[in-house]
Amino acid sequence: MDEPQVVVRRSARRKRTISARQDGDTLVVSIPASASKAQEERWVAEMLAKMQRSQARRRPGRGAADGDLAARADALARDHLDPVGPGGRWPRPVSVRWVPPMRTRWASCTPTEGTIRVSERLRDVPGWVLDHVLVHELAHLRESGHGPAFRALEARYPRAERAIGYLEGLSDGAGLDIGSEPDGDDED
Repeated sequence: MDEPQVVVRRSARRKRTISARQDGDTLVVSIPASASKAQEERWVAEMLAKMQRSQARRRPGRGAADGDLAARADALARDHLDPVGPGGRWPRPVSVRWVPPMRTRWASCTPTEGTIRVSERLRDVPGWVLDHVLVHELAHLRESGHGPAFRALEARYPRAERAIGYLEGLSDGAGLDIGSEPDGDDED
C-alpha cells in the first residue's frame, strides 16, 4: 500500500490528547501545540501504523500477494469446510492467485486442476466479501456445479447471503455485467 499523505495539525487548546482521522488519502493527525518534533514523529508513525492495520482488516486484498490469498483460502477451508477423504483433508487448491479483472466473473475455479483465480476487482472489497468468494470457489473443489450439495457447502460461510448482495450491488453500481455468483454464474 502506498504511504498516505500526512497533515499534522497543532492546537494550542489541545493539551494531552492526540487524534487522527482519514480524509480521503490523507491522514490528519491532531497534536498539542507544545509537542516536540520527536513526539510529533512518534505519534505520526503510530497513527499511520494504526490506520494501515485497520485498512488491512477492512480491505485485506489491498497489497496482498498470491501467497496471502492462498493462506486465507486454507484458513477458510479449515474453518468452514469439513475434512474429507483419506487423512481427513479439507479442500486444498493447488494454487490461489489474483488475476486481471475478468469481464463476467468475480472468481473462477478449475476443479480438475485444483486452481482458483480471483479477480483483482476484489482487492478493495471488505474481508467478509473476499472470504465468501474464496469459500464459494473452495466448495467447487468438492462440487463442480451449483446444485444442492454445493449450496450446502457454500452456506457454511455465515455471511454468504450478505456477500452475494454486496457483489450484486457492486456489479450494478459499477455497470459491470457480472452475476451475483462469485464465478459469474447465476444459473444452477
